[in-house]
Amino acid sequence: MAVTDHVDLNGFMEGVKKRNPHQPEFVQAVQEVAEDIFEFIQDKEEYHAQQILRRIAEPDRVVSFRVCWEDDNGNIRVQRGWRVQNNNAIGPYKGGIRFHPSVNESVLKFLAFEQTFKNALTGLPMGGGKGGANFNPKGKSVREIMRFCQSFMTELYRHIGADVDVPAGDIGVGAREIGFMFGQYKRITNHFTGVLTGKGLEWGGSLIRTEATGYGAVYFLENMLATKGEGVAGKTAVISGSGNVATHAAEKIVQLGGKVLTLSDSGGFIHDPDGIDQEKIDWVKTHKTHRRGRIEEYVEAFPRATFHPGKTPWGVPCDVALPCATQNELLGEDAKTLIANGCKAVSEGANMPTDLDGVHVFKHHKILYAPGKASNAGGVAVSGLEMSQNSERRSWKEEELQQMLKDIMKGIHDSCIRYGDQGDGYIDYVKGANIAGFKKVADAMLAFGVV
Repeated sequence: MAVTDHVDLNGFMEGVKKRNPHQPEFVQAVQEVAEDIFEFIQDKEEYHAQQILRRIAEPDRVVSFRVCWEDDNGNIRVQRGWRVQNNNAIGPYKGGIRFHPSVNESVLKFLAFEQTFKNALTGLPMGGGKGGANFNPKGKSVREIMRFCQSFMTELYRHIGADVDVPAGDIGVGAREIGFMFGQYKRITNHFTGVLTGKGLEWGGSLIRTEATGYGAVYFLENMLATKGEGVAGKTAVISGSGNVATHAAEKIVQLGGKVLTLSDSGGFIHDPDGIDQEKIDWVKTHKTHRRGRIEEYVEAFPRATFHPGKTPWGVPCDVALPCATQNELLGEDAKTLIANGCKAVSEGANMPTDLDGVHVFKHHKILYAPGKASNAGGVAVSGLEMSQNSERRSWKEEELQQMLKDIMKGIHDSCIRYGDQGDGYIDYVKGANIAGFKKVADAMLAFGVV
């Protein structure tokens, strides 16, 4: 085997930046992983010689396409759609579809890159991908959303398949949008296959898929706290977001005896000192999902709460924090504030919600900190289980799936400890997750040769 000159971390990242100009989210995601991987592969010549990290950081393909649709007033609208297929070394590409004005190639490349390691951590045979469009479903009629989804799938269908690439939902894409896209896929191909996950229970979906990401983030938090002989019971929690992940994380915190103090949306956050119990969580679910309302209206229903416009909840004193909204919502100064106010543990429900400064603050102070690729893997884990059920033409019971989800999150936690235990009572979960995910994908790539 040829011996190569090893590029250092700075040299590697300079190359990434040069090849991906104006893509800050993607560069950030690669740097966060590379900081740990370079130390791990320092004495492993095969990874260097085969340029494994360089290859993982270059998507297999990025498909970009035009999406034309007609609004209710007869106007022709044009959006841009993408599917990023990052790596399929251990299974078909797997990852969500996001509809949001902020969607661009950089965001989707970062998500697909992260998804590659996240999916590897689950132990299920899934590669990493992500897709979406710069379409904003807010304010659109159901028929407009249907027409957009149909137009989007009219192009996407040729790039996906049950053994090729299996998309799911994400921000702006729930069961309704998955239904419209699956209907169009079936209409075009005449195939009824498990090509999408997050489907309705009546047509191939899985129980607990809706709850899985939020529940999984709390199960991971529970595993972290257990290393210190503690549990969720009696802990106060601040949570960002008010969508599917945030509300189900809140629900599981309450079920385990914790007290949820905050939820948020793009307009600001609400702080309820009495605690957001199950009745209030149900109100938020109905208000946000069915009425498409704003979180600020929570204070009208529950007057003891306060609304803080334009702010994030990280200044509220708490024992644990769960960022469940979007990327880069928790900054370095926020991380310092959380620690100063006594926060003991952070479990990410969103994808890369903490910026690099914040990650470094958490690691420096050696608190229990779980990166999203580990702690929010519950959603894609149950999506993988949905794929298995589709292949077998069967459905598992809720109790079976709940146990499988707990076992998968425990397995991810154990993998993080295996590679992240620093030997001084501190577990670097970021390092553990990055190395465990990388090693599985990298070893598969070595087996295939240069492809």
